Amino acid sequence: MTQMLFLPGAGASASFWRSVADRLDPARPRHFFAWPGLGDEPHDPEVQGLDDLVSMVLAELDGPSDLIAQSLGGLVALRVALSAPDKVRRLVLTVTSGGVPVHDLGGADWRAEYRRDFPNAAAWITDANQTGEDLSAKLGSIDKPILLIWGDTDLISPLAVGEKLHQLLPHSRLRVISGGGHDSRKRTRRRLRLWWPSTCTTTSRLQLVGRRANASDRPSPAMKIPDPCRMR
Repeated sequence: MTQMLFLPGAGASASFWRSVADRLDPARPRHFFAWPGLGDEPHDPEVQGLDDLVSMVLAELDGPSDLIAQSLGGLVALRVALSAPDKVRRLVLTVTSGGVPVHDLGGADWRAEYRRDFPNAAAWITDANQTGEDLSAKLGSIDKPILLIWGDTDLISPLAVGEKLHQLLPHSRLRVISGGGHDSRKRTRRRLRLWWPSTCTTTSRLQLVGRRANASDRPSPAMKIPDPCRMR
């Protein structure tokens, strides 16, 4: 049975995704990551940078897996998909804050505020050389279904970032949360349940997507929506 891996952002807590995971198939094996040394998580001398977070996720991949990631976790997920494409089945990326030049696309610099909120966090997390990696030239090689969920009021990872990723990732769908910021988990649950099933369709269908969901492509209330996590 395909496992689900939940990757938090720089807040780093394993609890971040639990409210979303609780609405998905309870039979599916799942793993909730915490990032040592980030947020309020205890430090681990073995974790000294983004490469080590990628290694943590790779170590949990015992077969094709679904990755659900927020912010910094999205950068980790993209790195994992590039490193082990045969072990990633599909991805859900919400307000990913890396992989493309976020600052050039209007993203606010979050590092000073993060350091104020988490003064004991590892030094590397606010090093732009660690978290500002540009994967643009490589992303086109990711041939997995990807659901991109973005808020249109996010200052850290503005909608332009989601649109850029949508352009670069050939099998992606972009769904926009009106009024959503950098943490829109409640509405992310709905988008994931409504739209994730369609990421399992054919490549041609995946490429016929627009920027926003509208009345023409939203399932009608009477339509039975299958649980995306029961689609094997």
